[in-house]
Amino acid sequence: MKIAVNTRLLLKDKLEGIGWFTFETLKRITTNHPEHQFYFIFDRPFHSDFIFSNNVTPIVIGPPTRHPLLWYIYFEYSIPKVLKRIKADLFLSTDGWLSLRTDVKSVNVIHDLNFEHNPEFIKQPVRFYYSHFFKLFAKKASILATVSEFTRRDINTLYDIPYSSIEVVYNGCNDLFTPLNQQEQVNIRKLYSGGCPYFLFVGLIHKRKNLDNIFKAFDMFKIHDSENTKLIVVGSKKWWKGDIENAYNAMRYKADVIFLGRTHSCELSKIMASSLALVYSSLFEGFGIPILEAFHAETAVITSNITSMPEVAGDAALLVNPYSVEQIANSMAKISNNINLRTALITKGRIQRQKFSWDKTADSLWKTIEKVL
Repeated sequence: MKIAVNTRLLLKDKLEGIGWFTFETLKRITTNHPEHQFYFIFDRPFHSDFIFSNNVTPIVIGPPTRHPLLWYIYFEYSIPKVLKRIKADLFLSTDGWLSLRTDVKSVNVIHDLNFEHNPEFIKQPVRFYYSHFFKLFAKKASILATVSEFTRRDINTLYDIPYSSIEVVYNGCNDLFTPLNQQEQVNIRKLYSGGCPYFLFVGLIHKRKNLDNIFKAFDMFKIHDSENTKLIVVGSKKWWKGDIENAYNAMRYKADVIFLGRTHSCELSKIMASSLALVYSSLFEGFGIPILEAFHAETAVITSNITSMPEVAGDAALLVNPYSVEQIANSMAKISNNINLRTALITKGRIQRQKFSWDKTADSLWKTIEKVL
């Protein structure tokens, strides 16, 4: 079979959540199924690291998908042409986009519908494109996949897609995330926090990630902190202006916040493994990979009690109302003051993490593909 794949998010040194999903699943699927021919469709020059096996043929088409008008041209004109030219039997898209102008069978992975619930987080005309096209993409697919039961229910409710047409393929975790011994943790803290204990935030600095309330909670926690605890922030300041910047500027203890910017996974895994806890009190997630990364790094987790996060965390994290600064601050205090609680959460995390792996993700996605083939 000829399987065409939307690989536009495979960008060297720029892989984000969906990019990692694409990378990890396709790496396994293509090598495990040499009997099929895969055509990876890129919107710009590709790196050889993404050509995983001999049965992968790369194709570059334009235009580069940098804004909604170019998205439309790319998926409604360029994609149908290449699918027809290679005589594709299936089109796999791992980022939610499809083409409405082709009759080729398709498997579409929709990771979340955040834009339906929080349109204010997204600028026009992106908001218009999402709200108009994603429902059409969902209905166009021969079958859908998504990364949590929460998003499966969301797609069913908002787009009226039957449950039987939506498969859950949970995310996995990068193998780099492993625990460190005590001396290694001491060395990492000396390097990044002056030897002090620290909480960790990981993610794009965006309103949806709730960093403004985390800043407020950390300030509240610090009032009674006797350990000179820091807050390390890992992520790009792309959407820094507004509530997030204002919350930071209003902090009494902003000198204890350390910004590391975008950090490579190899180093992030060490920073994660040396922290008191990951604070991941996001307002909306389709999955929440950092929760799983923390479980593998054997770090305690504070996360939200809404959307998909309780599903991923199970009983292995402290769940908080992300809109409650006081709840987030109290959870920080519990983690900081109670080593037995941290140890118990880490132990539960070892059990919870066994439910998720990229091998399981790839197997589940392939079974979804086979239903169409």
